Amino acid sequence: MRLSSPSRRRSSWRRSATAALAVALLTGAGVAAPPSMAAALPHETAQGSALRSVAELSARRLATGDLVAAAKWGTGSPVDDPARERQVLDSAADRAGELGADPWLTRLVFRDQIEANKAVQRGLHRLWRDHLSGAPAERPRLDDVRKEIDRLNEALVRAIADSAPYRRAAPLCRVALAASAGRVSRERSLDALHVTALAGSLKSVCGSRRQHAE
Repeated sequence: MRLSSPSRRRSSWRRSATAALAVALLTGAGVAAPPSMAAALPHETAQGSALRSVAELSARRLATGDLVAAAKWGTGSPVDDPARERQVLDSAADRAGELGADPWLTRLVFRDQIEANKAVQRGLHRLWRDHLSGAPAERPRLDDVRKEIDRLNEALVRAIADSAPYRRAAPLCRVALAASAGRVSRERSLDALHVTALAGSLKSVCGSRRQHAE
């Protein structure tokens, strides 16, 4: 029996992860999407380019979850931080209003971002508890990490505002977003934890006030 090489296995896993990400984003809006949909997603258009910025910034923001997890590891600090979360949500909504974007939808997207970031933190803490050898040897300063998160928050609010014209047709938006998120996932070689979190962080991007009210 011929065994596959590690590089082939990694490539196969990335294709499977991309398919799973596409299915999660597409079916989140009730769009039928078999796993083969990932291979059929369109090449990037102006819409895809705008949504790619949202996906890329979301992935970069998720990466800070690794740093926050390391900063809190072994300190007894909880993953949940309601005061900080309210601050981020209020700031994002206020900034969206200043940019002429929808504060309500922006707040929804950032709520998803926060929950996805916490999912990464919890996942890493579970992993480190089970495999102490993989736990971080050093802890970054949480205040420094939060400064980077704040910079990404500003960029993400702008990206959400800039992508508004391309998010009006939800089904088409979902397809373009899935394509962009899949490319970001492949380029960053995200693992299963971060692929799942990325899908969660983007689930409200193509929504609307009416859809979420129903």
